Amino acid sequence: MAGFFKAAEIVEAAVNIEQQGQAFYTRAAEAAKNPDAKDFFLYFAKEESRHEEIFAKFKERLGKTELPAWSTSDEYSQYLSALIDSHSIFSPDLQKRLTEAGDENEAIRLAMGFEKDTILFFMEMRELVPESEKKFVQQCIDEERSHLRQLSSMLT
Repeated sequence: MAGFFKAAEIVEAAVNIEQQGQAFYTRAAEAAKNPDAKDFFLYFAKEESRHEEIFAKFKERLGKTELPAWSTSDEYSQYLSALIDSHSIFSPDLQKRLTEAGDENEAIRLAMGFEKDTILFFMEMRELVPESEKKFVQQCIDEERSHLRQLSSMLT
């Protein structure tokens, strides 16, 4: 018999990622000396806040979702925990690295790592949500990819 997990749990993790991202971009904006970089970071902070609101509403619609065929409940729980724990936004030294960033390029690279980790997380999330919700998660993936491209274009 297939196992089930609460899809709302993974959405709660997504909300947490977006909250941490908003805080990261706000701190990056405060530290930025270049006005263009400051504006970009503030824009990304607003985007993360918007995503947080979307996921909070999304969470209300979800119930239980079947586990992937390749895993048991314990295996999948361990996998999700590893995916979340290894996300750069939860790194204990991220704030220190941002504070010690020598220039905006270093802060941008940290942000790019955050966006890449978020894309990976959302790609996994897309595989777990009901078919009716996959389009929504794909839209978030596309937005995060756009953020990554924008950040890359900011590097000088």
